[in-house]
Amino acid sequence: MPLRLRTLKRTGRRMPVELRDEVHREMVLLRQRMPDVSGSIACSVDGLTIASDMAGDTEQAVEQTGALSSALLALSRRMTSMVGKGALEETLISGSNGYAAFYAAGPKIVLTVLARPGTNLGLLRLEGRKTAASLAAITTRMSIPQ
Repeated sequence: MPLRLRTLKRTGRRMPVELRDEVHREMVLLRQRMPDVSGSIACSVDGLTIASDMAGDTEQAVEQTGALSSALLALSRRMTSMVGKGALEETLISGSNGYAAFYAAGPKIVLTVLARPGTNLGLLRLEGRKTAASLAAITTRMSIPQ
């Protein structure tokens, strides 16, 4: 399924196609390495969706998830700093229908990974961090609109 370039209505900003495509490739690789991953979204720290690997979700659902992911990242970073626990690595939400894991992918991207119930959390953490590091490396080569 081809991805469309998403435009934020409130700002009209766009993500570069090359950035979106490279980020999406990394997200597909994550799902291939971990079949329990049901989808993922990468967005900028201000909530602009970069890429999504979420089959069946509407554009509105993806954009809302990206916006909430951005807010959660900001809160998690602040809490980690406030309680003196160093730099944020991840936030994990456990629900009755699975997991949502949030990773800081460098200073500009948040990666949200959704996983099914029964997922091996150690493997999810390992693979989520690996993908987040890859996304951070991509952003050092390309620029994200501010």
